[in-house]
Amino acid sequence: MNLTFGDIEETALIPLAIKASETARETPRIIDKKAKEIIDALGVDVSKYDPFFSHEGVVARTIMFRDKLNELIKKYPDALCINLGCGFDDKFSQVDNGKITWFDVDLPDQIGKRRKVYEDKERCKMLGGSALDGEWTKALPKLDMTIVVMEGVLEYFQKDQVKTCLNMLCSSFEHGYLLAELHSPLLEKYGSKHHDAVKYTNASFGWGTNSAEEYLSLEPRMSVVSEQSYNDEMKKYSIRGKIFAIIGKNFNNRLAVFKW
Repeated sequence: MNLTFGDIEETALIPLAIKASETARETPRIIDKKAKEIIDALGVDVSKYDPFFSHEGVVARTIMFRDKLNELIKKYPDALCINLGCGFDDKFSQVDNGKITWFDVDLPDQIGKRRKVYEDKERCKMLGGSALDGEWTKALPKLDMTIVVMEGVLEYFQKDQVKTCLNMLCSSFEHGYLLAELHSPLLEKYGSKHHDAVKYTNASFGWGTNSAEEYLSLEPRMSVVSEQSYNDEMKKYSIRGKIFAIIGKNFNNRLAVFKW
């Protein structure tokens, strides 16, 4: 692996560092060997990207996205699955049923870096493309159902960019599901400076919502299937998680599932 510290954006280091440290625990709740391999290869101290609440949040969302994906893939075992804005995420290995067709999609520069770590497989390939432009979708096979994952992506988009993305997805694929990470208006207003891990980066949170229903005015072809706070998973593991689920009831990020 010839990846260097400069190849990875700071916002991508947060989930990588957390997944690596969780994998190294005696009883890990999630296992991501590729994340640990990347962090070990970098050989730098990334502990500042792994504070308690961010750690618990990334573990929770990894579990929740995995479980919801497995649920949909069980219903649509031959689906076209797209990890849009994939970064260095290795979600395919978590949910592969031996039948799905999977594409890891990100901006061409990021895909170039990803290729230093991953190789294309028969049913899991990398593709350069933007969440704001559907040109890349023309290279994909036409299947009956499409499942799109956007984990840790839309939270950095402004409202007009979210609209562009949703419109693109509905126009590019006849039928589909979108699994998206949403955040609150409070995080949009205050989060970048006070978030326990993101404050160490130059990133800024984008458009925040109180409900997934707010997305429907941007793309009326979509409907909301479900919406669940990460608190529901985080509170299972610690007293601090239970307390935060109460005092931060409307502050934590959510997994929303849309259908069109």
